[in-house]
Amino acid sequence: MTIFSDERPLALAVTIAVLWTAESLAPHFAAFSLDARARWVHGFRNAALGLTNGLLGIVFLGAMIAVSIRWAEAHDLGLTRWLMGPEWGKALVALLFFDAWMYWWHRINHTMPFLWRFHRVHHSDPRMDVSTSLRFHPGEIVLSTAARLIVVALLGMELWHLALYELIAAQIVAFHHSNVNLPRRVDNALRWLMVTPWMHWVHHSRLARETNSNYSSVLSIWDRIFGSYRFREDAEMIRFGLDGFPDEQTHQSLSGMLRTPIG
Repeated sequence: MTIFSDERPLALAVTIAVLWTAESLAPHFAAFSLDARARWVHGFRNAALGLTNGLLGIVFLGAMIAVSIRWAEAHDLGLTRWLMGPEWGKALVALLFFDAWMYWWHRINHTMPFLWRFHRVHHSDPRMDVSTSLRFHPGEIVLSTAARLIVVALLGMELWHLALYELIAAQIVAFHHSNVNLPRRVDNALRWLMVTPWMHWVHHSRLARETNSNYSSVLSIWDRIFGSYRFREDAEMIRFGLDGFPDEQTHQSLSGMLRTPIG
């Protein structure tokens, strides 16, 4: 298994198709689903940005990560290589620490103005559905990859560790961005382990105190440990997006999203 093996894009495509269908049949926020054309336009724009990032990763960024991992392996560098125990235990340590890193990287993107200029492309989406999980600026992907070059080496991650994490994370990120009308009791139960739609909807609120919360990607425990967990009962009252990014052509078109960091 490699970082960009066939399993990950195929699994993600299936997950998105299933969630898109579920959103169509049982949406939580019904208003957006009433306008089918607007929903498809929104989805295609976000998917186009996601495809751009996928191609960037396959052509360029994946090779950089592979070089970093192989360099660390050649120099016997990294936490998991210094640990005793079975390979599955080392893999679990690598996945946990990397998920903690993803939490902090996300949080840093909200606090450093330069990084926020790129990350706000994701938050400027005024509608939340599974396609929002694909809406990231290529600049953010490049910066995230640059940071990972150091992290994967320090953790001593194998290629298959990172591939496995990406495989798991992609499905969960798609799920918690979705507009699926998940029964509240199910969401409550899942939220003790992983990030769920009700939890992540709060993160996409226009209110700054809510935007700056719930940074976890896979495991919800990091927000609880580091004091950034926030929840609200009235999810239906959440207004998604960012103030100052309302224009459909200027900010929500593909070209508009790509220009956002310099706008």
